[in-house]
Amino acid sequence: MEKIRQNIYPVFGKLRKRETKEKILGQKSRVIWFSGLSGAGKTTLAKNLEDKLSGMNFIVQVLDGDNIRSGINNNLTFSEEDRKENIRRISEVSKLFLDCGIITINSFISPTREIRHMAMDIIGREDFIEVFVNAPLEICEKRDVKGLYARARKGEIKDFTGISAPFEEPVNADIEIHTDLITIDESIEKLLEFILPKIKLSI
Repeated sequence: MEKIRQNIYPVFGKLRKRETKEKILGQKSRVIWFSGLSGAGKTTLAKNLEDKLSGMNFIVQVLDGDNIRSGINNNLTFSEEDRKENIRRISEVSKLFLDCGIITINSFISPTREIRHMAMDIIGREDFIEVFVNAPLEICEKRDVKGLYARARKGEIKDFTGISAPFEEPVNADIEIHTDLITIDESIEKLLEFILPKIKLSI
């Protein structure tokens, strides 16, 4: 038995390297980070992009408010301090997916340059694709089926980005999508053109 253990542990006693996992999955792992106002179209684009990439046999995980705020970050508020902690935790989770060879699509307002830079520093610039989903505030308000903007304007929701809390537009995003000017299909086509060369594994 001891001899068997000695033979097994050199193989299974170590974590596999990221490059090995990428070869197994046949892809380069990256974190694709969508930022923008509520209602800009981040989640819609993230889910459509996931569908397209999955159809091409890429292994993809989407992180957004639904699966993050209801689970790992359900103890956080929308205060400035908790927003930073929210993004910090998301970034650390994204880094774990990255090390597993998985492509992660993140859909979060991430309102300040400081917060986005923190995410980039944790994940690593070479693995971080910043997508600015840009739409004017008035368009985002018209799309708001939950009425969150209206409640924020009435003072019922505090620290609401775009109304009572700032949104600092990215100045050096890798790609910018104007969802008020082009369709979802056009947006996805533009994203794929930019992203595919970065996630395809060279053989």
